[in-house]
Amino acid sequence: MTNGAVSLPLDLAELSFTASGDSLVRRSVLPSGVRILSEHVPGARSATIGYWVAVGSRDETPETYGSTHFLEHLLFKGTLTRSALDIAVSFDSVGGEHNAMTAKEYTCYYAKVQDRDLPMAVDVIADMLTSSVLDPEEFENERGVILEELAMADDDPADVASERFFEAALGAHPLGRPIGGDASTITAVSRDAVWKHYRANYRAQDLVITVAGAVDHDRLVADVTTALRRADWDLGVMAPPVDRRVPAGDVIERGSPLTIVHRPIEQANVILGVPGLAAADERRATLTVLNSILGGGMSSRLFQEIREKRGLAYSVYSFSPSYSDAGLFGIYAGCSPSKATQVADLMLSEFRRLASDGVTDEEMRRASGQLSGASALALEDSDTRMSRLGRSEITLGEFVDLDEALRRIALVTPDDVRILADELVNRPISIAAVGTVEDDAFEGLAESPAAAS
Repeated sequence: MTNGAVSLPLDLAELSFTASGDSLVRRSVLPSGVRILSEHVPGARSATIGYWVAVGSRDETPETYGSTHFLEHLLFKGTLTRSALDIAVSFDSVGGEHNAMTAKEYTCYYAKVQDRDLPMAVDVIADMLTSSVLDPEEFENERGVILEELAMADDDPADVASERFFEAALGAHPLGRPIGGDASTITAVSRDAVWKHYRANYRAQDLVITVAGAVDHDRLVADVTTALRRADWDLGVMAPPVDRRVPAGDVIERGSPLTIVHRPIEQANVILGVPGLAAADERRATLTVLNSILGGGMSSRLFQEIREKRGLAYSVYSFSPSYSDAGLFGIYAGCSPSKATQVADLMLSEFRRLASDGVTDEEMRRASGQLSGASALALEDSDTRMSRLGRSEITLGEFVDLDEALRRIALVTPDDVRILADELVNRPISIAAVGTVEDDAFEGLAESPAAAS
């Protein structure tokens, strides 16, 4: 493509190209709809593999709430031919790492191993994904484990603030739900509902496999094909890959302007933010620069104003998660409860000042350097490259390498940043706080900035 990105059309069976750093990216779409992507990195001695399905917490129905997270746990608990211990021993005996992650729009089961052990990882994770038995006894045992995991997260006030912020900003939209479910949904969901969710969403045409590092693509395709056939997946059945998620166009209404969770803890954990940009929005590069300048590092405005100049917080930063049809832009700080009002006001004031006054050439130069260096360092890890392949295939439909990402950042102008900041800061604000915070601590701040100024 002329912009330097490589399109990933679903109807193209084979694709190969060289990315920045002379890595070789190859992609095969099998007749069954399985998509296999690899990035061979010169000099690598290990590889990270991920098995992805484009189903996340947002895709659950009232009957299946919590099923996506439940499956993340259960697929490690045994298959028709392997016990949970067998799965663990497979990776532990070679010094490998294996785990899974549930997100709002996908689930990924992954492992990192030496190059010689990649065929084993292909086989074991394929077995987990295709042939889990969801044993009823293990199901109930894991229900208890997940409830303990949720209880642990509920003891972390920063996690609680994040969950409440998503609920406040995204309201009743499925993206506003907790990824892992909550105690009530995990307690209520049945094995039959989880099994139904498993059978409906874990199919050949849903499966994306990505590998980065020391990988031979032809060998990978052969190993995947063998593993899936062993699981009685009929790879002779022709089926196109599932379509990528199309933005529904639903209006996302703010759930509440302010949510306070009262807890007797030493710090107030405060998040304020607004609706952001979807993953494919052409202004994502601009938002990346904006985020870097406002709260992306120790030289950022928020860090300097709130921590360095005033000593009001240890941790303060901004963040910008994105999804297929929505996004958020938020600012977090942990501070003394008595300073919560002042800190929130400073966070919002810096956001507004960026929108009204714009940014300097020096800030643009610094943001470019920070983003360039951080991106390059992240790609030293095959985990990051594997995840990039997965998100490119599932969400974006295009592969953006380091050179193209930096080219897009270099095209961002100070005016671009100011205009986007002005648009964002005039969207409805939501505030979530956890701690010993008064109910009126943020009075007036959670209104539209245009109305409050």
